[in-house]
Amino acid sequence: MTTPVCTGASRGAAATTQAVPRSHAVPRAHAAARTPAAARTPATARPAYGARAPYVPYPSFTSFVKARGPVLLRAARSLTANPSDAEDLLQTALTKTYVAWERIEDHRALDGYVRRALLNTRTSQWRKRKVDEFACDELPEQETVPGPDPAERQTLHDAMWRAVLKLPDRQRAMVVLRYYEDLSEAQTAEVLGVSIGTVKSAVSRALGKLREDPELAPVR
Repeated sequence: MTTPVCTGASRGAAATTQAVPRSHAVPRAHAAARTPAAARTPATARPAYGARAPYVPYPSFTSFVKARGPVLLRAARSLTANPSDAEDLLQTALTKTYVAWERIEDHRALDGYVRRALLNTRTSQWRKRKVDEFACDELPEQETVPGPDPAERQTLHDAMWRAVLKLPDRQRAMVVLRYYEDLSEAQTAEVLGVSIGTVKSAVSRALGKLREDPELAPVR
């Protein structure tokens, strides 16, 4: 019986097979499992990096009030120190917004619409404000140091307000908020939806016009 003898080629092939350790051979199933999920997902199925969700308008006026009510109430409170007056002010502004709801196509402008209504309503209230007089049994004590003449103060007050009314709408709103409502520059910028720098420059120009007003010449 003849014993088979391996040829050189056969021994070379066997040596090649033994040179590769069995532990280095990775089954196809294991290789697929180790591949990251993102690499196996088609590019068309992955969302683009930085993509934003589409804007969805408010389904109803009630949903808008529930979502933005607290923020708008803070804006109203920046226009008046009395919390009850701020709530009434916001209710008035929201009523105006409700009436115009169907006409406001871009709901991203709703906040600005309500803030503008707050400002206009508060300005109208300030113009209608008057000093109440009350009768009393005893006359107040005379001041030791005489104060300014009330008539002169009222005349100056009226002249100042007439000068303010001559200002452009934007400058007039900023002057009223800054000096009549005593808001800070940051609060004024938030109410009007502009930057603090815009408030500073507009108020500076407005004060320059007031200094040039002939009715305010005695004040200079």
